[in-house]
Amino acid sequence: MQGIRYGLDRHFPEGIRGIVFDCDGVLFDSRASNIHYYNLLLDALGLPRMTPSQEDYVHMHTVGESLNHIVPTDYRDRLPEARSRIRYRQHILPLLEPEPGLRETLWWLRDAGVKLAVHTNRTDSMEYVLDHFGMTDFFFPVMTAGRVRAKPHPEGLHVILRSWGVAPSSIVFIGDTRLDEETARAAGVPFWAYRSPTLTAQVHVTDYWSLSQTLRGVLARDCD
Repeated sequence: MQGIRYGLDRHFPEGIRGIVFDCDGVLFDSRASNIHYYNLLLDALGLPRMTPSQEDYVHMHTVGESLNHIVPTDYRDRLPEARSRIRYRQHILPLLEPEPGLRETLWWLRDAGVKLAVHTNRTDSMEYVLDHFGMTDFFFPVMTAGRVRAKPHPEGLHVILRSWGVAPSSIVFIGDTRLDEETARAAGVPFWAYRSPTLTAQVHVTDYWSLSQTLRGVLARDCD
């Protein structure tokens, strides 16, 4: 761990000014909820449930992209009715679980003055999720595919950087998919991979306890 911190000190001589988090698979274990959501839609359309490769696809893409991927063209005119039957707070939110140690890490980072944001390919459910778990006040801004172009386009990270008034090299984007890695690269932002050892990343994070240990000593001394 000392070796990692020494290396990060060299990469971040003025400390880490802010951290951007992906949502699904990073802030929350949401794979089961995502699979359940799309399978409910397929059930309503009378279609087979998703294959493992389709489950992987919907985990990282927008709702629109995912529906185009898993729903045949002839069935798409029935999607509005099928989606109207699903109550997100009732059917989906109960299946989400915050990652262990997340809340404690967020409190610590906020107390240390580190800016926190979210960049997700969710379209319109991010606010529900943060409100449900009492995490709305931790993050600003929150970038979704309903507000900016979807990842891997770097627009969301560019908006966050302008909002914070910091350089790309002074923040970190933590994600768990190839899309996250490509987004960070396109924006010139250091990428840290969360529980995704096959990705190319400056740091590989196994859990939030190890993230806290890695960050100690390299946080910005004068975060504002």
